[in-house]
Amino acid sequence: MNVSNGKFVAKTDLGDGYTRWDWAVHYPINNYSVSVNIGRYVHFEDRLGNLPLDFYVLPGSLDAAKRQFAQARPMIEAYQHYFGEYPFAKDGYKLIEVPYSGMEHQSAVTYGNHFANGYLERDWTGVGISPKFDFIIIHESGHEWFGNAISAADVSDMWIHEGWTTYLENLYVEHLFGYDAALRYVNGYKSKVRNREPIVTQRGIHRTPPQDMYFKGALFLNTLRSVVNDDARWWKLLRDFFQHFKYQNILTEDVVAYFNAQLGQDLTPVFNQYLRRPELPVLELAFNPAEGTVAYRWNAGERGFAMPIRVGTPGDWQTIQPSTDWKLMKTSLNKDTFEVATDLFYVNVSKQ
Repeated sequence: MNVSNGKFVAKTDLGDGYTRWDWAVHYPINNYSVSVNIGRYVHFEDRLGNLPLDFYVLPGSLDAAKRQFAQARPMIEAYQHYFGEYPFAKDGYKLIEVPYSGMEHQSAVTYGNHFANGYLERDWTGVGISPKFDFIIIHESGHEWFGNAISAADVSDMWIHEGWTTYLENLYVEHLFGYDAALRYVNGYKSKVRNREPIVTQRGIHRTPPQDMYFKGALFLNTLRSVVNDDARWWKLLRDFFQHFKYQNILTEDVVAYFNAQLGQDLTPVFNQYLRRPELPVLELAFNPAEGTVAYRWNAGERGFAMPIRVGTPGDWQTIQPSTDWKLMKTSLNKDTFEVATDLFYVNVSKQ
């Protein structure tokens, strides 16, 4: 049996041991998403409304797959909640067993995660959230939205695939397990970030970006949500962004221009600092206990970097507007009790 992208059309016996399998793809498809999977598969199915969910596994995997692939329906429901209808409805959604961990082939997601939660049976972010779900089902299927429906026009901008889809994992966690779990989950990715190279590589030389495009990309989007500081506006922005660029090839410049226009502010220096420079911005704090003040500024390579951030104490955060110039504020807190919301903003902090 061959299982490929798109909707099944026909099976033709050609004789002499050969069979022809025809599948029709109804949407634009990026070249690396084209997939041919040949095996002695058995098939079972489900539906989500009018959307067919088809599953193809080897006979010995059937019972485990029926248990594990039940996660596909709530996963698609979660992503539809945030971004709108599954983008390849005419082709349906498929999960196909393969002898490697998995990949995001459009409408034919391949799967080899041992029919177990986590990633290859590991707690992927190390904070106790990953064992609640199957990483390959959730991540690779998330690429149906970012990577397949919206594709990067150049490999330099692959964070549009990988950073966004890693952030989609976080949205899935929030939808099923709550905001606190999602915050722990995304911050668990900090240990995987190296901050040695920019996420966006030089254009036009086909150089694959560093792994930071996954983890730092997701942490940047979590930071951007905190910058917007209005969840109703954030959720609308995500949905509108996806719907606007669906079935298109885009560049980072398109993402930045859209966010700037929709939010009515110039966030270009923020995008550039996180995507085009390797180092994190550092919030520098200088305390003067005698006067009860703290001076603050951003130490950032990007000219004009000015990003709001929350400081003070958890439950009583105060939003300040640092720039690269020193500013002064009164505080009753000292160096040890003055905190920065580093779970909401991916930054470094320096105190003196």
